[in-house]
Amino acid sequence: MYHSDTICAIATSMNSSGIGIIRVSGEESIAIVDSIFRGKNKLADCDSHTIQYGHIVSNDEIIDEVLIMLMKAPRSYTTEDTIEIDCHGGVLILKKVLSLLIESGARIAEPGEFTKRAFLNGRIDLSEAESVMDLISSNSELAMKNSIKQLSGSLNKIIVDLRDKILYETAYIESALDDPEHYDLTDYPEELRVKVNDMLERVNDLINSFNSGHILKEGINTLILGKPNAGKSSLLNTLSRRERAIVTDIPGTTRDTLEEQITINGVSLNIIDTAGIRETDDIVEKIGVDKALDSIDDADLILFVIDSSRPLDENDEFIIDKIIDKKVIILLNKSDLVSKISEEEIYNKYNKPVISFSSVSLDGLKALESKITDMFFSGQVKSDDTLYITNSRQAGCLTNAKNSLSNVLNSIDNMMPEDFFSIDLMDAYNFLGEITGETIDDDLANKIFLEFCMGK
Repeated sequence: MYHSDTICAIATSMNSSGIGIIRVSGEESIAIVDSIFRGKNKLADCDSHTIQYGHIVSNDEIIDEVLIMLMKAPRSYTTEDTIEIDCHGGVLILKKVLSLLIESGARIAEPGEFTKRAFLNGRIDLSEAESVMDLISSNSELAMKNSIKQLSGSLNKIIVDLRDKILYETAYIESALDDPEHYDLTDYPEELRVKVNDMLERVNDLINSFNSGHILKEGINTLILGKPNAGKSSLLNTLSRRERAIVTDIPGTTRDTLEEQITINGVSLNIIDTAGIRETDDIVEKIGVDKALDSIDDADLILFVIDSSRPLDENDEFIIDKIIDKKVIILLNKSDLVSKISEEEIYNKYNKPVISFSSVSLDGLKALESKITDMFFSGQVKSDDTLYITNSRQAGCLTNAKNSLSNVLNSIDNMMPEDFFSIDLMDAYNFLGEITGETIDDDLANKIFLEFCMGK
């Protein structure tokens, strides 16, 4: 059990709203809240998991009319006595109640300290704790569902099972080395090879899921590029389903980057519309062109918009030369007009996916959405029981575990003594333990929870 002082924090956004919630947790939380709460009964005398009506008071002056949610240890998020005060949602009210709690003996919680206590008290493991922030910051339905899977212990079950298997093999090896009369290791290396290959397959599946998982979590950084009047801003408006960008027939209307977040097939796209790329003497427009070119390196996907009603020119050639090594979808825009460029011609010239598109008729929109899904998720985004690794720290631990398990296979191939197997197996065991927090050091744990939001 993690013993500490009592903490408190505002758990809702700091703006005017219908209600605002203040969370309190710790050994003295009930006594502290009782000192400023006036209701029908003292909270100390109330049953756990009940809601009490009353008022927050200061020197017999009513500060707010509230509802108190009482959760006594260990049946709470932190496993400690925990109280949530539902106040009216004014910022001033919340700050006043928080000040009263601090005056009565609580202290302001550090970022993520409630979840940190849940972890240290054994209610959740580290992978589940990290999924809490992923859930809060989810930008798409699929990211949200994946975070819920991790929060419910899906990753934990896999890691615990792998560690149990590794520990069994290690114990068997150690027992055989200590008592060779009762344990025969003659055929054991080949038996271990089969088992380690099975473990590696499961670890590899998790590592491979990270490529899609970080996209689910962060979204696809999508850059719209093209020469002036190619239809970039119209494309942004079409994808966002609103008039996000100003559209005119005047070349160079867009002079700065415009950012918008949309969802396609359950996946978030962070779209950046850019200035039309061309040679220009206009100082302001040139700054916009330079910003567009500088954004290429950070893009996961580039939508290269070509005006199909006009022949290709040196601006189109300049752009494709800059993005040839990136993931690119070429949109032959204005397909509702007479086309002077064919899909086959562009594909043969640039060897990139090509889609005829019209922001007027919406021709090609479904094809574009399908192509994006195909490029990043092999044709489909699975929303069933597939678990995606979205956390780079976890992916790093899995990679380390994979390397250690591969070392076991190398030792078998080289007919090394069995104690070499144990060393690498235990390394893999510890690396997997870092995912769930079983073998993590305090400094790393503190760093992880400091990245959480206040009140969580």
